[in-house]
Amino acid sequence: MKIASWNVNSIRARLPRIIDWLQSFEPDIVLLQETKVVDEEFPREPLENLNYKLIFLGQKSYNGVAILSKFSIDEVYFGLPGDTNDVQARYIECLTGGIRVASIYLPNGNPAPGKKYDYKISWMRRLIKRTKILLDKEEPLILGGDYNICPTDQEVYDPEKWVGDALCRPEARSCFRELMHLGLTDAFRAYNPGPGKYSYWDYTGGAWQKDFGLLIDHLLLSPEAADNLTGSGIDRKPRGKEKPSDHTPVWCEINQVH
Repeated sequence: MKIASWNVNSIRARLPRIIDWLQSFEPDIVLLQETKVVDEEFPREPLENLNYKLIFLGQKSYNGVAILSKFSIDEVYFGLPGDTNDVQARYIECLTGGIRVASIYLPNGNPAPGKKYDYKISWMRRLIKRTKILLDKEEPLILGGDYNICPTDQEVYDPEKWVGDALCRPEARSCFRELMHLGLTDAFRAYNPGPGKYSYWDYTGGAWQKDFGLLIDHLLLSPEAADNLTGSGIDRKPRGKEKPSDHTPVWCEINQVH
């Protein structure tokens, strides 16, 4: 079973790229972020025509998350609990194909310090609480998405340049470590250690051509999912195509869970 996560940076603007990739890569479950569309305008039909079932949580022009699956979708959970005033569309969760999955678009947090960074840290605290609850179920779980975190300096093409950025600040990294230490496995890092491996390249300054990237998209697996992990990687091809997202898909393969 192939599971992928991709920040598409506007599902309507990127739809031809998404369709091409779904047809060639053939993932079973896809976690999308930054769809940037209200629910009423989500492009359901082209994706359903590829035999995907869909759930999505959107808002106008910003954020937005979705899950595509070749399997039935049950136990849908919209939004991350813990703050009734938080209306940003950043979290969606379901049970599909024998796995509980969540598509996560963690706040960027810049400029830091400031209110946006405070929101990022409080959102991460809420994610840690939710993850504890999910891990107590002792079932296969994948928390995938754009975490807007470079966990260590090896996920940054130029660490010195990024000191002080919300993606690399010590408080955010500490929250990410706390999340991982609950017992999660980074699917990509399980098979791909070392620096120089990225999932995001800015549109400016020739970042893609120079490979000035960041690794901020992660698939985090519960022990029950990690025990069935058979491979992982980053598919760089979509980033090099015309009118791409600034992110590219990260993926993992696990044995079918029964």
